[in-house]
Amino acid sequence: MLEVDDADIVPHFQRVAISGEDTSGVPLEDLREASVALVKALSIREKYMSMAMQSFPRTTHRFLHSVQKGTLLRPSRDSTDLYHPINPPSTNDPFQCDFIQDGGFRMKPVGGVMYVYRDEEALLNNQPLDFPYPKLAEFLSDQNIMFALMSDGPMKSFSFRRLAYLSSKYKLHTLLNELRESASQKEVPHRDFYNVRKVDTHVHASSCMNQKHLLRFIKSKVKHRPDDLVCKGKDGAEMSLLQVFESLNLSAYDLSVDMLDVHADRNTFHRFDKFNAKYNPVGESRLREIFIKTDNYNGGKYFADILKEVMDDLEESKYQNAEYRLSIYGRSTSEWDKLAKWAVDHHVYSDNVRWLIQVPRLYDVYKSNNLVKNFQELLDNIFLPLFEVTNDPKTHPQLHAFLNHVSGFDSVDDESKAENTMFDKDSPLPENWASLENPPYAYYLYYMYANIISLNHFRRERGLNTFVLRPHCGEAGPIHHLITGFMLAENISHGLLLRKSPVLEYLYYLAQVGIAMSPLSNNSLFLNYHRNPLLEYLSRGLLVSLSSDDPLQFHFTKEPLMEEYSIAAQVWKLSSVDMCELARNSVFMSGFTHLVKRHWLGPNYTKEGVAGNDMSRSNVPDIRVGFRFETFLEELSNIFQSVKGFAADMNEDGDVTANGQK
Repeated sequence: MLEVDDADIVPHFQRVAISGEDTSGVPLEDLREASVALVKALSIREKYMSMAMQSFPRTTHRFLHSVQKGTLLRPSRDSTDLYHPINPPSTNDPFQCDFIQDGGFRMKPVGGVMYVYRDEEALLNNQPLDFPYPKLAEFLSDQNIMFALMSDGPMKSFSFRRLAYLSSKYKLHTLLNELRESASQKEVPHRDFYNVRKVDTHVHASSCMNQKHLLRFIKSKVKHRPDDLVCKGKDGAEMSLLQVFESLNLSAYDLSVDMLDVHADRNTFHRFDKFNAKYNPVGESRLREIFIKTDNYNGGKYFADILKEVMDDLEESKYQNAEYRLSIYGRSTSEWDKLAKWAVDHHVYSDNVRWLIQVPRLYDVYKSNNLVKNFQELLDNIFLPLFEVTNDPKTHPQLHAFLNHVSGFDSVDDESKAENTMFDKDSPLPENWASLENPPYAYYLYYMYANIISLNHFRRERGLNTFVLRPHCGEAGPIHHLITGFMLAENISHGLLLRKSPVLEYLYYLAQVGIAMSPLSNNSLFLNYHRNPLLEYLSRGLLVSLSSDDPLQFHFTKEPLMEEYSIAAQVWKLSSVDMCELARNSVFMSGFTHLVKRHWLGPNYTKEGVAGNDMSRSNVPDIRVGFRFETFLEELSNIFQSVKGFAADMNEDGDVTANGQK
């Protein structure tokens, strides 16, 4: 059995015990086959998370290590070691930082992945630094294993039954312990749902304001800054803000929320094209360019101003935080410097905000417009400046300062677009991908992941902070996107399609892969609210959080995250414990630094189970945390009991004995 600290099973509550040696409900042979397959899948994910220096549940790691001793690449890193340095204190300039010396390293892309060389001589001798990453053949082999596991009959039956069991067990737990949980919350002084820290784990910066806020902002600028030069006309002449509105036959008085027309409606359902058009106020792309772009004629000043107003609202609420997505398109290597200059010059910073960089999957658009020659050029435009600034921060001083506040990368686009090609051994390498065809989802994610790994190793060697991969995944489109996400991503956004694959859903539970869900967004685009699986995921113990996605299109108040919580609580009758659990999950999943999370959740937050819960900060009762951890241990133990005999048969050299111990 797995070792469990006594402190992990402290709370007294009504527990449900199932008698009998086998509670899986499937034949013994199917149980063993399914358990072995689950171990294989979890081992694959741990390997990729370990390479990327991203987190993996300690308990699952110990379980895997006991079953397959010696097969893991290396012990997974503790989440406390992921992000350093910490956020600079708000009393100082957050963009002031130390500059390390030029390391003299050289970089060169090889097979789509940036290699780092100690010096010019090492480059000439083709002796790169040993930054391990999964080679293409290895990734494709592991991907094929995962495909096979998803279609395995015993695996499907076993996973479906375990998920049904988890749902039923949670219902019994709440039936028996709801009053105890509520009573324990009332005993905690000062703390309640309103003043626990919560993070909006998935929100796009260009739509982080609500429609009324944007309307007021535009009206204010037209009234008070009409002479600001904001763009060039078709004839090349500079145009003031007032001239732009006169050319549209509009005045500040004419504008209304209805005329702005940025809110999603019933016409956007399964119409991602119409949804994207909602980013254009009054249907005019010029206004989008002027007001919600970082790179425009006035240096993104208006966008910076409205973002700072939104961040002021976050700071006023104190307990709400957000991770905003800013775009890097990959059309030019200068994009990073322009983005960093925008952030630093306009001082776009808040203690309540971390940044993620979203990369739209739009290679086909850039290629058709002759902006890039091949996919390798897009990768170079995205990653080469990051390697250069890691080698010598003085080459991109503002970018060096900005990257201290970036926690990871996102991959965005309409997942429901048809993929005409599959990522396999016959797919061309990035330098040879010069067709007009857009690469498939897995192709994008693999090369982003591989370059992020190389970059992370390089930055760690230079004493700089590292990044994670947290893509949009499973919102629409094929199920295999979720396989790629399971293998490569620390967390994902949406994950709706897990409800159609019990095997993947169960694996996401066992690996505790974070899922940032946005029911109001999904309700307008892909899935009616009452069919959203968030409540089901939460009841089964998946690591889920609530997020707003696009407040401009979906929300009405200046606290969109609270809007998400309030609607979810009303529709699904969530208790205060449920909402505090979601809030606690959001902090775990977020890219805020270790010291910040310690302050928000307690000094032992990295420990699993009750030992890691500080109820005076999280307001989540030890009863709920204890139930979650005990259930998690039970699931792992069920698999362990089934696999240990198989492991003993396979390990004839004595590494593992019949009782699973060394």
